[in-house]
This record gives sequence, C-alpha cells and structure tokens, in this order.
Amino acid sequence: MTSQDLEIGYRGATACSAAGITYRQLDYWARTGLVEPSIRSASGSGTQRLYGFRDILVLKIVKRLLDAGVSLQNIRTAVTFLRSRGVTELERMTLMSDGASIYECATPDEVIDLLQGGQGVFGIAVSKVWHEVEGSLSTLVGEINGQPVGGESNDELSQRRKAKGA
Repeated sequence: MTSQDLEIGYRGATACSAAGITYRQLDYWARTGLVEPSIRSASGSGTQRLYGFRDILVLKIVKRLLDAGVSLQNIRTAVTFLRSRGVTELERMTLMSDGASIYECATPDEVIDLLQGGQGVFGIAVSKVWHEVEGSLSTLVGEINGQPVGGESNDELSQRRKAKGA
C-alpha cells in the first residue's frame, strides 16, 4: 500500500460496499462519531463524505465486532485505540474478545496467554481484514481531489464515457 493509496477517498456507498455494512449504519456511525471520515466530512446538505482506506478497515472491524456481540460501548473504546495506532501496527495486530472486553495481541504468546485464562474468546486478524478491504477497494472507484481513481471500469458504459472524453 502506497502513501497515494492512503490519500484516496471513497464515497459512502463505496465504503459500505467494501466494509459490508448498510448506508444507514455508516451514516449513524459518522453522526455519532464512532467512525468519522478522515478524507472529507459532510459539511451540510448535499456534500459527500469521503472515507480513507484506514476508515474502511475500521468500519469492517466494527462490523465484525458487532456481529460477534460486542457492545457498542466497548467498540467505541476499541475504535479510539485503533485510531491511535499507526497503519503498519494495525496490519500486524490481532484483536481478541470474550464478548465483553477487547484485547490487542501483537504476538502469538499474548494470544496463548489470553486463551489460558479459560474463557471463550474469538479473534480478528486485522491483516486478514486489511487484505479483504484492499481486494474490495481494488475493484471500486475512489477519488483524489475530485478526480476518479482506480476501480475496474470495463463495463460498456464506462468504456463509452472514456471514449467520449478522450
């Protein structure tokens, strides 16, 4: 992932598609401050939020935690923690949860220590989620400074638009 890839903004519908969430969830989470867009916030009626790669990664992790039954309060704490970490740190992280608390495990020994506690836990390998988001976004269109970037635009309509503009 290049620094330019981290500057690409994705509109709400694209972010929803990549993260596997509904637009209603995205809007609610943005309005309540759970996951706000880092590229561009909405500034009134008709403006588009733009989400960065890291935002979409966090959205997908939030979705996984919600699906596993973790409370929104605990997820808010985890999101604050995730936002404080560097991008490369996120890729090497595993999040573990017992349904009530969320733990960061950076080494296999930390995972084993947590499992030896005897509680049932589940894990989210952030690197796996990272690669899923990366794969999803590779086929979707983003933008930098209002100009479309990326995506597989091989459909007939896209080819006509390209030919007309060229």
